[in-house]
Amino acid sequence: MHIFLATVGTRGDVQPFVALGKGLLQAGHQVTVCTSERFERFVRKQGLGYGYMANDLLDLMDSQAGKQAMEETVGVFGFVKSTIKLLKKAKSINRVLILDSWNAAQEAQPDLIIYHPKILSGVHLAEKLRVPVMMGFYLPLVIPTREMPAAGLPNLKLGGLYNRLTYALVHKGFTAYNGVVEEFRKEKLGLPRFPKSSGVLKTADGTPIPVLHAFSPSLIPPPSDWPAHAHATGFWFLEKDDNWQPPEDLVSFLEAGPPPVYVGFGSISGKNPEKTTRIVVDAIQEAGLRAILATGWGGLQAEALPDTMFKLEKAPHDWLFPRMAAVVHHGGAGTTAAGLRAGRPTVICPFFGDQPFWGKTVHTLGVGTKPIPQKKLTVQKLAAALREVTSSETMRQKAEELGKKIQGEDGVQRAIEVINQYARNNDKHRTLNTEH
Repeated sequence: MHIFLATVGTRGDVQPFVALGKGLLQAGHQVTVCTSERFERFVRKQGLGYGYMANDLLDLMDSQAGKQAMEETVGVFGFVKSTIKLLKKAKSINRVLILDSWNAAQEAQPDLIIYHPKILSGVHLAEKLRVPVMMGFYLPLVIPTREMPAAGLPNLKLGGLYNRLTYALVHKGFTAYNGVVEEFRKEKLGLPRFPKSSGVLKTADGTPIPVLHAFSPSLIPPPSDWPAHAHATGFWFLEKDDNWQPPEDLVSFLEAGPPPVYVGFGSISGKNPEKTTRIVVDAIQEAGLRAILATGWGGLQAEALPDTMFKLEKAPHDWLFPRMAAVVHHGGAGTTAAGLRAGRPTVICPFFGDQPFWGKTVHTLGVGTKPIPQKKLTVQKLAAALREVTSSETMRQKAEELGKKIQGEDGVQRAIEVINQYARNNDKHRTLNTEH
């Protein structure tokens, strides 16, 4: 099969799809990953085909308005406020991304489409090309359940009815882009209006869309009332490159003392990365620890550091994290998964989106401290959290136990099994329809 994977967002939105694509490639499938141009080299380096998509969404996140909105996103009301502020720009950007994904899909002519829910065109591309479609995501956000609220929405412990209502609110959020989607269906695809009854989880003819959840069932147990087309496969890890070698100065730093803590906020820097760096450095010194500060793309700004700290541009998390005493990060799904698989206690300092959810999840499981939102980050709060994750034997043991469970899972392989079975079922269905 030729499988078309479509995703958009930060590295955390792209890398799981690349990991899945690499697994599908090794299983004998042809794969095209459609995502922002910023990740083209990354996609091609894994041997995958690339489908062009503009960088407009990433550029918005990198803008001052985007950074301000992210820092103001504290709690559900902060999220709503930020969404409204950026909605007008987001609609314009989504028009571009939808057209880009359509152009890439036409070129690929796939047999199956798997899309991130932020790709608003996913189900419509599949309808036009007459191919089956699946959704891939790393959060329990779209499939309703009575057992827990949608990720990111308050857990008010009001029972099953409230929990299901939170998913209805999430689905309602997608309707903000209905005008953009209907315009695309009519003018570019020549399709009739998408039935309101289909909502987020069904195709135009009412067929349920299978959802592959790329998170560990050891971390978030699948609800008992999920339908059969909802799957928790395990995390989609991109395994490290065996040819990668750590720089000598990094190895020397690791060997010069006890395991350090890792601090890095991925591709997100906020409005004032210099201020954030000062808070981090002062907190590490107050806690009396050694540390590795990951700068990454647009993250922490670290120039002159004491000898107890090491500035790191980049290194594979699956190599680095097992060598750490603890990990401190923004709470992106990929970084959270890597830290937990390494069995390391975690401190999450979330900006926005799904990051507060992962912070709460880690804390609830006892493998990390209470999350500290970036807007409320102080030297005292971070130093206290650092002391807790490096001194609590109970937290360390729980983190190690969870890490072993995650290490025993193969999310990519499980997802491929589900994909292959779904494709076989669709082939049988087409054959029966043809015969009748």
